[in-house]
Amino acid sequence: MKEERPIQEAIRNYEDVDSWKTVIFLYNSALKEVGTKLEILNDEFQHVHKYNPIEHIKTRIKTPESIVKKLKRNGYETSIENMVKYVNDIAGVRLICSFTSDIYQLAEMIGNQNDLKVLSIKDYIKNPKESGYKSYHMLVTVPIFLSDSVVDTKVEIQIRTIAMDFWASLEHKIYYKFEGNAPEYISSDLRDCAKMVSELDDKMLSLNEAIQECLRKGTCGRCPEKEIDEKKRLEDIAVNIIGSNRSNKGDHTPTKYDL
Repeated sequence: MKEERPIQEAIRNYEDVDSWKTVIFLYNSALKEVGTKLEILNDEFQHVHKYNPIEHIKTRIKTPESIVKKLKRNGYETSIENMVKYVNDIAGVRLICSFTSDIYQLAEMIGNQNDLKVLSIKDYIKNPKESGYKSYHMLVTVPIFLSDSVVDTKVEIQIRTIAMDFWASLEHKIYYKFEGNAPEYISSDLRDCAKMVSELDDKMLSLNEAIQECLRKGTCGRCPEKEIDEKKRLEDIAVNIIGSNRSNKGDHTPTKYDL
């Protein structure tokens, strides 16, 4: 059985290789591992339920500039050791779903993976940030099997709906232009937009649940109340036609053509 090592020891094990390149190699490997797991889960869901909960998957490695800024912002010196220890989102995976119900279903499926260890969860859907930001964050470690050891490597998984991702992407671009110091009226408008996005997600989820209920009952595409009204209308027409024919015929003996 291969020896398990923390990522810091794995870096020291490659003394003849640039430490930064070793770190990026490990985090890229972690993204591949997690990405494969998610694709399999999505394929399994399609196979069993004929439905894909994941619209698409985005992955990224944090840039050196972003890592340095985050370390300085949190009061840490810039070093490979501090980077690995204190920056949890160097490797990031973003799952985009159709509905909020998909988010919690996927989170449960990810948590049930035996070789993934969930370190922390931040539910910004039930507890949005002050800015209006919503998403579900999972910090996990995934084992990377090397030639002589196994290295547990951290990956941050963000799960959100299409609408949440739309808002978050634009909010990030806007705040980036203001370097995080946007005027209050812009922040206020963004919060209002976040509420609209939340209402849209709730409405779309409600519509999807109604559709699923229709499919379950076998009434999709038909409205029972309208069907009853239409049946009564046709019956009334038939009664009127029969009554009219009888009054016109008088005492006429009916033939097989009258029946």
